[in-house]
Parts: sequence; structure tokens; C-alpha cells
Amino acid sequence: MVKMKLKAGDTAPDFCLPDKDDKQVCLKDYAGSWVVLYFYPKDQTPGCTKEACEFTERLGDFVRMDATVLGVSTDSTASHRKFAEKHKLSIELLSDPKHETIGAYGAWQPKEFMGREFMGTVRSTFIIDPKGRIAHIWPSVKPWGHASEVRTKLVELTGQKPKREPTESQTLPPPSLT
Repeated sequence: MVKMKLKAGDTAPDFCLPDKDDKQVCLKDYAGSWVVLYFYPKDQTPGCTKEACEFTERLGDFVRMDATVLGVSTDSTASHRKFAEKHKLSIELLSDPKHETIGAYGAWQPKEFMGREFMGTVRSTFIIDPKGRIAHIWPSVKPWGHASEVRTKLVELTGQKPKREPTESQTLPPPSLT
């Protein structure tokens, strides 16, 4: 089971990280607004691509709720540029190669793949409220349909009504990846 250091109600750790264009993006820049901060393992992989594309598809809904979506991985800014260009992503992608912010949020943890243990990014999402407090945490995320799940929670937290519901194809993984 994934264990997070932080819990709802805690002050969100501040950070400044470069975006895909090497511009510094800091959490404090979004004071007074909602932030959806999600951590993902790697650009260009099936699950991470699906998650980023879903957040991009629903970005208008998040913007209408005064929320910014920030995706963070250990990939380089150059990798983020290629990823964003290839998939026409309009969300902010931030680079944390030393996993300092990923670690501060408790998303840098031991993982296992094919019998091998290693440290890596656990796919997780945090909603940060306009006062800089953590409003909700998903400590372990399945990418298919997650953006809709986050949108629904943000609707609940902000009191705004959802703009539309996802179709079944937007919430189910392709058969080859289940």
C-alpha cells in the first residue's frame, strides 16, 4: 500500500520547478486559486500519456473552476517539450529530476517491477485549495478516468456543477493495457 507523508488539511509544500519551456513555475504563483498537482512516472508511456491527455481534454472544466493542472515527473524539460508537442498537451508539465518536490509530497517511494525493487515516482494526485492547503489526496492512481474523478472531487470542493460526464471510452483502459 502506498503511504503518503501528507494528509488533507496540511499546508502544501512550496516548490519552484522548470516547465517544458524552462520557465520557473512556483506553487506560490497560484495563491488564491485551486491547483491539481499530479505526479507521474514517465513521459511517453501508455498510462502517463492517457492521464495527461485526459487532463488536457478536460482542462476547460478545470479552468472554469479556477484550477490549474500541473503534472510533475523526473523527466527533463526537453522530454516534456517532446511529450507535449507529440500529444498536443496544454497542461503544465514540470521537471523534477532530483525528485525533491516529488519526495516532499511523499510520491518518491520504493517500487517493484518484474521482481526488481527500485525508487520511483508513485502516480498520485493532490488538490490544493486557494489557501495553499491540501484539500484531497489520491495516493495511488489508475490513469484511465482519473481526470474525471479529479474533476468530480473539485466540483464537490468548490460547489460548482460538472460541465459534462465522461463517456465510457474515456474511463476504461484499452483492452491491451488491462
